[in-house]
Amino acid sequence: MNNSESPPILSHKYFDQPSVFTPENLLREARRQKNLSDNNVPEICVLDPDGDIVHNLITSKKAHLNPHWACYHSKLYDFEYDGIKFGIIGCGVGASFAVLVAEELFASGCRLLISMTSSGQIFPIQKPPYFILIEKALRDEGTSYHYLPPSKYSRINNNLFEMIADSFDKTVIPVHTGATWTTDAPFRETAAAIEYCRSRKILAVEMEAAALYAFAQVSQKPVICFAHVTNQMGNVGGDFEKGVDNGSRDALQIIATAAKRWSNYHKSV
Repeated sequence: MNNSESPPILSHKYFDQPSVFTPENLLREARRQKNLSDNNVPEICVLDPDGDIVHNLITSKKAHLNPHWACYHSKLYDFEYDGIKFGIIGCGVGASFAVLVAEELFASGCRLLISMTSSGQIFPIQKPPYFILIEKALRDEGTSYHYLPPSKYSRINNNLFEMIADSFDKTVIPVHTGATWTTDAPFRETAAAIEYCRSRKILAVEMEAAALYAFAQVSQKPVICFAHVTNQMGNVGGDFEKGVDNGSRDALQIIATAAKRWSNYHKSV
């Protein structure tokens, strides 16, 4: 490749043009093949990349398989928590998978998407585990560059952030706010890359938020990303301990807090 040429990930993206391949068309054909009715998913849905929340809900018999979900690549479960009905998908790790599912969820009737991903500590604000409401994410993955022109970060919608940020001020579970680093290659987190992020007060590294926020900006859909900081990248003994029920109890409380604030706001307007 000529040194003056841009790499393919930055070339020929045509951000102002619609996609020929749409989630609506894929879901239409999936419903036809699977003989599924055209019913909506719950209006608030959750992405659970690690799958711990889904596993806990299923084993405690609090979630059941959604019979209308037409995605070829995942299973959607329905559950109720704190008076709110949710849909949840587990084990969708990585930016491209997360955005694929997000596209399909919003095409199926979702109105708010919350991602709760595990992450590695970069800037040591306290000992893991703890939670971060991701305000912006460093775009060190590929998917976001198909949605937005190059930039250093993608960000949560400012109005959405202002709506929910103070809802954690009085919660028992502390929730920090700040930036994360979204990577496609967790086993290429070098000391130099970590130090670069740490010097810029990036709090943690994860694999989905930058792409989800880029998708949210372009599609004008509400997406909230949380990072559950669970580890120091295996560099200490006893790492990757998430808490009670693999952290799912605390994670569900945070998800419900955000969902309730969003729901109450929309009921009042």
